[in-house]
Amino acid sequence: MTLASPFSISIVAMTILAFLGLPIGHAMIAGSIVYLWLAGLDMGTVAEQLLNGMYTNYIILAVPLFILAAELMNIGSMTERLLRFCNAIVGRFRGGLAQVNVLQSIIFAGMSGSAIADAAGTGKMMQIMMTADGKYRASYAAALTAATAVIGPIIPPSIPVILFALISDASIGYLFLGGVIPGLLMAGAQMLIVAWAAKRENFPYEKPTPLREIPGITWRALPTLMMPIVLLGGIYSGATTPTEAAAVAAAYALIISVLLYRSVSFRDFYTSVLASARTSASIGMLIAGALVFNYVVTVENIPESIKVLLHAWDLSPLGFLILVNVLLLLLGCLLEGTTILLVVVPVLIPTAKALGIDMVHFGIVVVVNIMLGLITPPYGLLLFVMTRIAEVPIRDIVRDVMPFLWAMIASLALITLFPDLVLWLPRLLGYQG
Repeated sequence: MTLASPFSISIVAMTILAFLGLPIGHAMIAGSIVYLWLAGLDMGTVAEQLLNGMYTNYIILAVPLFILAAELMNIGSMTERLLRFCNAIVGRFRGGLAQVNVLQSIIFAGMSGSAIADAAGTGKMMQIMMTADGKYRASYAAALTAATAVIGPIIPPSIPVILFALISDASIGYLFLGGVIPGLLMAGAQMLIVAWAAKRENFPYEKPTPLREIPGITWRALPTLMMPIVLLGGIYSGATTPTEAAAVAAAYALIISVLLYRSVSFRDFYTSVLASARTSASIGMLIAGALVFNYVVTVENIPESIKVLLHAWDLSPLGFLILVNVLLLLLGCLLEGTTILLVVVPVLIPTAKALGIDMVHFGIVVVVNIMLGLITPPYGLLLFVMTRIAEVPIRDIVRDVMPFLWAMIASLALITLFPDLVLWLPRLLGYQG
């Protein structure tokens, strides 16, 4: 491949357009059109790839539905009741509010599938609660919220896992199961970091919730706590597909918020639908651009070339996974996660399969890497989200988020070295991989 080859020129065109501010999905489509034109191929292939990819992969429908479910939970009182429940359980310990932040992310992860939804929803409430009366530094509260939001797309359901299933043909149900233990492992690491910081910085105790009030708080939060059970129970009982489960999740959140809690007005509902549509359209354009660009990559035989190159290096499966971890962590410093997942990862999948690496294990390793990119400086998206919410300089958030980032990288190393941490639960429920 020379510097003047159609593929090289298309990459340059794509990079320039993205640098000038064109959304990356549009830039990928434009760069792909440049390639087809220079290579003398049928320009109608762009439309063909879009139609074949977007209208035959029904699993893509799960993405806007999970986004809508998260929006409906955030505008209703479901989030508030969840926080009260978490505070009743762990708020009584030193640094209790910080532990509440971690626990609510574990529970919220079973509902939304989106790190941004987690940070924008419960994250704003946690920021207010933790910084009231100067209990915690604003930067520490923001850093912790960003770190805990990473758990959201690892514990099922998960929008990044859905996208990985789209590009790899791996089972979504088993991928969801594979994320449970890694997600809990990362949450445990975060809780240990919080406990260490609480002792070192003398974080305050919260007023303990009287034991007699806990049953009532649990009862009022029960409809919210039941959502992950309804969602995942439908998938693993065979009653629903993952896409249908996403529709059930959105309907459940709407029914609970409107009919039971009576906390959502028509204006709130309209606003949440509009916000969901905007987010879904943004992700949809990324998927569309990736589908077209991946066709270009396939025509250029890039995956096979990389497979041959790596074969010449004589990498073991573990060596390949370590290389993937390093590559994705570095890319996460510079690129948005969905772009990495839809453009870079498809190139790596053929090599992973050739080395005999299980796709469920590989998928979870990839998703964890991409989620860590959300809090990796200089361009971690969650860092910018929390900068806006907390109104503190990003350098302060980066300073406070680093212990959590190192703890989660250690968790990533464990799930890379020990595939059974990912595969034990799927195999328990029938996975043959």
